[in-house]
Amino acid sequence: MPAYVIPPPPQPALPVAGETPGSERSEREAGLFPVRRIWCVGRNYADHAREMGHDPDREPPFFFAKPADAIVPSGATIPYPPATEDLHHEIELVVAIGRGGADIAAADALGHVWGYAVGLDMTRRDLQAAAKKLQRPWEMGKAFDRSAPIGALAPAARIGHPARGAIGLRVNGVVRQAGDLAQQIWTVAETIAHLSRLVALAPGDLIMTGTPAGVGAVAPGDVLEGWIEGVGEVRVAYASAAPARQAAA
Repeated sequence: MPAYVIPPPPQPALPVAGETPGSERSEREAGLFPVRRIWCVGRNYADHAREMGHDPDREPPFFFAKPADAIVPSGATIPYPPATEDLHHEIELVVAIGRGGADIAAADALGHVWGYAVGLDMTRRDLQAAAKKLQRPWEMGKAFDRSAPIGALAPAARIGHPARGAIGLRVNGVVRQAGDLAQQIWTVAETIAHLSRLVALAPGDLIMTGTPAGVGAVAPGDVLEGWIEGVGEVRVAYASAAPARQAAA
């Protein structure tokens, strides 16, 4: 077999939470879930659709993607991203696919889910808005480096398939987003069914399922703490100042 001509990149992965709350098993001891792709659902909560200026009617879901190496582990301190003056937080339920398939029926979809986590779809809102205005792709607003902080993965075999429960986010201790999973326009099963008609899902795929209302700006020095009842938490901080750029030679 031919050798790689450059060193292969590391495999992005999520830690798996211990079996019970307060367990002495560390996340590393509980294992790692290798991440293949990250799919994201747009405008899946009616109140968020309204705050973004859109009609929340139950139109078919649409999707965009982030690279797997955009993942940031919970507890990290992140440099404030370049090229933006309007970075926004979006707290989301993350679905981890353990069994792949195409054209999956909604009635069978939850059988393809390995587990769930709490994630943040960080968004350079000014870049996204400019791309929308010019009818261009959103990648530079959504798929940039370190744009997907995600907490430990909770196995569905332990927590079941949460269809309701509080979801929220605090910034510097103040609640910014608060909602319930039951407010999703498209359920997890329906989302999987729709997405699997567009691409063949595979083990290791993640689906970020949309955010409730209350998205807003994040500044250098801010601490973000997100939670979903019965699933887990995610916590990240943004560095208090951007690193100095290296002068051009």
